[in-house]
Amino acid sequence: MDRRTFLQWLGINGVGLAVLPATAGAATASTDITVLTNATLIDGTGAPASKDTTIVLVGDRIVWTGPHGRLPQTQDARVIDLRGKYVIPGLWDMHTHWGLNVQTTIPLHIVNGVTSVREMWGSPEQHQLRDRINRGEILGPRFTIASALIDGQYSLWQTATQVVTAEEARAAVRTAKAENADFVKVYSFLLPEAFLALNDEARKVGLRIAGHQPVRIPVRQVVAAGMRSYEHLYQMPLATSRDEDALLRRIVNTPIDPANPFLFWAVAAEADMQASLSHSRSKAADLYDRMARGGTWQSPTLSVLRVHSSPPDTFVNDPRLVYIPKEVREYWAQTIGLIAPTTPEAIAAHRKYLRFRLDMVNAMEQAGVGIIGGTDAGNPYVIAGFAAHDELGLLVEAGLSPMRALQTMTRDAARFLKLDKTMGTVTPGKVADLVVLDANPLTDIANTQKIHAVITRGKVITAEQRAKILADVAANAEKPQPQGAVQPACCHVGGQI
Repeated sequence: MDRRTFLQWLGINGVGLAVLPATAGAATASTDITVLTNATLIDGTGAPASKDTTIVLVGDRIVWTGPHGRLPQTQDARVIDLRGKYVIPGLWDMHTHWGLNVQTTIPLHIVNGVTSVREMWGSPEQHQLRDRINRGEILGPRFTIASALIDGQYSLWQTATQVVTAEEARAAVRTAKAENADFVKVYSFLLPEAFLALNDEARKVGLRIAGHQPVRIPVRQVVAAGMRSYEHLYQMPLATSRDEDALLRRIVNTPIDPANPFLFWAVAAEADMQASLSHSRSKAADLYDRMARGGTWQSPTLSVLRVHSSPPDTFVNDPRLVYIPKEVREYWAQTIGLIAPTTPEAIAAHRKYLRFRLDMVNAMEQAGVGIIGGTDAGNPYVIAGFAAHDELGLLVEAGLSPMRALQTMTRDAARFLKLDKTMGTVTPGKVADLVVLDANPLTDIANTQKIHAVITRGKVITAEQRAKILADVAANAEKPQPQGAVQPACCHVGGQI
């Protein structure tokens, strides 16, 4: 069958050529056709794995999936036999940082099958990079980009936009809109007046808010206001504690030292940890019900929570550190000592606290709260790309099935972002972002790490090309880094949780 006849067949039997970036006919004459044959497809919808499946890509879109024997042959397609391989949707990391590093972070996402990310601290430079990726100048993931971090007075981060009054908060939201942020990122030190004004203004300009639960505002008040996603499970132990009122008063009544706001942060973090010891199942059920009914999602970032609940030397010999520049490795080794537990008593307490939060994620999932998988990549020992697979493993350890864990970083990530019409599953009409695996992730979630190939925007990254990219990243890590390459992520470094 020639190319024209094959495309006509796809138009009749697939989703139609209207999904292509160019219209049918002459405009498709130069569009690549890739046929992936004999794969076991795990399409992300929740359907069982489908053996002996063929997937047809035209340009950067999936146009047909089905049994191999039903597809006519054409001499104009690139055919890749995936016999014995498993195909899943491209992964999302729904909480990342350090996204401007095109020599480390960007390639590490792609080679690990992370074809899309939600960058949680936006900047004009980040938008410029996204444009370059979208134009094909750089190989990189699709980006959803936050506003600049908006926080209250005496923020942990001097570069945050600090707001106190309602008008300051509204102005910050208008700036975010003008800078084309995809959503507003809020942080821990916001007070009620500013937060409520910020939330109201965001609704007016058509932006949603996500980020840290402000520690001096009751969680249920923020849920009622409509915050779209909560990161890191912050204040969730507090909101489900029998001692919530007393612990919240302690936080509210603690003054902030402008010279060292981390001391206040430490009080809030300690209160959250203490709250886990007075957990109320009935309060938790009430909170989760409110979250589920209100469309509030949780991004637990278990990868970073595990790092911060482990002794400082736990990850210093991680072989994946070969891809991290020496200056960054040294910075991580210095800062992790300020965060991680060191005494036997603290280590045991933090291990128990991590288990509590894993169980909390499972309880939220069972209650119908949406879970989206993010890692907080960019923080110490949370390595871009690789951390997505760590997160999948931790979600399964929390109690989710391998299928449900995968969906938090595929279908549900796209659904949360209202991109599910074009992304998130391996179905006709969706973008051609796929990961090809050597083993079945539904029998062992660790098999997502056994990557055979990655397909991003219809471009196939073969095993050989992946190896070359990784070798280049490792080689770059041995070179002196440009000024500004070592930078903290936004959420934890320097704090004590």
